[in-house]
Amino acid sequence: MRLHPTEYDAIVLDLDGVVTDTAAVHEAAWRRLFDAVLRARSTRDDVPYEPFTRADYLTYVDGKSRYDGARDFLASRGIDLPYGSAQDRAPLETVCGMANRKDAIFAELIATDGVHPFETTTRLVTLLRQLGLRTAIVTASRNGRMILDAAGLSALFEVRVDGVDADLLGLPGKPDPALFLEAACRLDVRPERTILVEDAESGVLAGVRGGFGLVIGIDRTGTGERLRSLGADVVVSDLGEIDVTASDVEGAS
Repeated sequence: MRLHPTEYDAIVLDLDGVVTDTAAVHEAAWRRLFDAVLRARSTRDDVPYEPFTRADYLTYVDGKSRYDGARDFLASRGIDLPYGSAQDRAPLETVCGMANRKDAIFAELIATDGVHPFETTTRLVTLLRQLGLRTAIVTASRNGRMILDAAGLSALFEVRVDGVDADLLGLPGKPDPALFLEAACRLDVRPERTILVEDAESGVLAGVRGGFGLVIGIDRTGTGERLRSLGADVVVSDLGEIDVTASDVEGAS
């Protein structure tokens, strides 16, 4: 795909799976949590054990806040728990307690394995910054700062909107565009003049609903057709496929 950066004022990117290779870490943390819950339920209620799958992650969890993801997956398996509150720490008693336990597991995995950025993404964002576009990172995770710091990418983005901001401001999660619109507001740019990059179905839908000028979907898991059907203007397997026009690069030198 050929990109003409003079047509845009900013680029807003999702974090997990777009900037950093942490989507797999989130999936692993959810799997560890839910498989333990499902095994306990199988033993307690004498029902077949059906483990948490990649399809479950993509359908019910990916791109959402951890509370929404936990609620939606549990509902898909017919597990009814009280919603609870953000202060809950007993993972088997409430939806929020379960989601908070996942957050702790995720932090443990990051501490053990570190964070790996996608070099093609950081290269493109760096180039677009040099060409004058403003930059923001958006994530439903409350661990946004930790992930960026661990990856050494904090200075790459002028604005960060994450799960902490969502809680403080009462912003709904994807597919509502509120988080992305908040990022555009903080950058002082119009959504229709902003590029949005997402890998999650809920994120692409949020970009479309928010009226962003160019919605780029990244297909790392075989979801390309679904991303297109939800309104992605372009779908690539990696941002290395984005070609910035030579005239724009020369004009910035």
